[in-house]
Amino acid sequence: MQHRIIPKTGEELPALGFGAMRFPETAGRIDETKAYEMLRFAIENGVNYIDTAVPYHKGQSESFIGNFLEKENLRDKVFIATKLPHWSVRNPDDISHIFEKQLKDLKTGYIDYYLLHSLSGESWRKMADLGVKDFLNREKASGRIRNAGFSFHGDIQSFKEIVDAYSWEFCQIQYNYLDENNQAGTEGLEYAAKAGLAVIVMEPLRGGNLAGNIPENIMNAWNKAEIRRTPAEWGFRWVWNHPEVTTVLSGMSTLDQVKENISIAEDALPESLSEDDLKIIGEVREKYKELMKVGCTGCRYCMPCPAGVDIPSCFEYYNSYHLFKNGNWAKWQYVFRTHGIMDGKKSHASLCINCGKCKKACPQHLDIPLLLKDVAKDFDTPVTRIFSGIAGLYLGIRERISGNFRRKK
Repeated sequence: MQHRIIPKTGEELPALGFGAMRFPETAGRIDETKAYEMLRFAIENGVNYIDTAVPYHKGQSESFIGNFLEKENLRDKVFIATKLPHWSVRNPDDISHIFEKQLKDLKTGYIDYYLLHSLSGESWRKMADLGVKDFLNREKASGRIRNAGFSFHGDIQSFKEIVDAYSWEFCQIQYNYLDENNQAGTEGLEYAAKAGLAVIVMEPLRGGNLAGNIPENIMNAWNKAEIRRTPAEWGFRWVWNHPEVTTVLSGMSTLDQVKENISIAEDALPESLSEDDLKIIGEVREKYKELMKVGCTGCRYCMPCPAGVDIPSCFEYYNSYHLFKNGNWAKWQYVFRTHGIMDGKKSHASLCINCGKCKKACPQHLDIPLLLKDVAKDFDTPVTRIFSGIAGLYLGIRERISGNFRRKK
């Protein structure tokens, strides 16, 4: 596994980190058998940086990671990264209480890389006022936090303010070939590196949107390259091509993805892409920008919605409808999944009550209520409403008939 160095400490981190946000699930719980297999393979092949957080997998991720490392006796062989959720902090005592619970859930006496989660300028100022610098200094001195950092979803000026406000060892930013000028972007990447911070990259494939079900015109652009690569490989290589990047996180969901990403990371060295490669990536970037309707990465910070809207799923189907060849398939998947046909639970876009809670929580600063109106206009039509009503009625009748038959037997 290729490694890159933390400027302030000299510690080496793997070029590929394991994002514990998208493990496979069974019945709403992390599928331990599959996830254990993925983690074992990753660690055996040098991917020993594991990034988790309180909200991941509905609060299951940290305790799952802790149980895995204890059972496999691997704590001393990995770097654990986790995050302080600023939205749960109301007073200085909350910071310590949350941290103590994280240590307990992760079954460890120390965190290798501790981040303030999803900062913007406003949330940083709130945390600074609540004494988070003193907390970090105290825990770093005690050895319970080895490196302090922050993950970021805000504008470039706020990013620079936070970089300059504390003696961080690292930061974590969203970065991919569609986000050069979004959030911290390339300017922020270079600014942090110049300040001596290691830079961890999240969303290198924009929640997987740059890796699968690629539109034909974009695949045609990829296929112009002299060296054939998968869309996922192009996306990863573009990020690793930047010498300022230390580790790239991938929220892997299958063992095959783990194997593929490890293979890519082996030789995706800084400045290894040719000028022709970069031109092709530039062409793909422009084609995506022409097609994409909503810049949602599926992080789910907007959830839960007070009105019950499954916001990330609505945007996922909406983007698929406009981006990919199977657009109508995405539309009908949306109808089945969000109109309650399958489980009786309605979560479609037109349920939005325009409360604005999601807009405030969105790391991408999307005007979610306005965008949901666009989704509803295309998807929640009279035809789909009639269809969902008939389909739901049919399935309900069939279930009642089936239930009566079972009782008679």
